[in-house]
Amino acid sequence: MSRTTEFVLGLIGGIFGFGGALFAIFFGAVDEAVSGSTSEVTGLGWGAFLFSILAIVGAIVVKINPKIGGTLMLISGIGGLISISMFYVLATVFLVIAGLMGI
Repeated sequence: MSRTTEFVLGLIGGIFGFGGALFAIFFGAVDEAVSGSTSEVTGLGWGAFLFSILAIVGAIVVKINPKIGGTLMLISGIGGLISISMFYVLATVFLVIAGLMGI
């Protein structure tokens, strides 16, 4: 069975996740520059960046082993949402749908 739908949704979710993570990193850097103190948002943005990489890996793996790929995408979607919440919502929608389809 071809897993093209899960692959494409996971890839789109990972790309949107990269965008949200980069925006969070930028937002955190601006906050650090303005307030003069360290910001948690930058660290959480880097965590979401790692979750986005995990999403891309899950999208690739879903073609070989759907259960593992789907699980990786679910973990990535939920973890990214916990990390940077509103910046990762669109990516979470794509990743959770792709993950559930893969499982």
